[in-house]
Amino acid sequence: MAKATSLEKENLEAHVDLCQERYKQLEGRLGKIEEKVEDIHRDITEGQTSLTKVLIGTAGTIVAGLLSTIIVILLNVN
Repeated sequence: MAKATSLEKENLEAHVDLCQERYKQLEGRLGKIEEKVEDIHRDITEGQTSLTKVLIGTAGTIVAGLLSTIIVILLNVN
């Protein structure tokens, strides 16, 4: 946290001007953080969508393999 300078302590206008500059810097930093959080959120959402597609494909492959195995067993029983 920035400490008040002796000029700020003696002059309210200087204090107000310095605070305004500090708030501008804080807003810039917060803006960058918000952008990064949005990027992370988008990456997570896209990753989850990809993972869902992979899981559905894997489940479909397993089901198809089990069905074909059952069909082969049933055809060989007769």
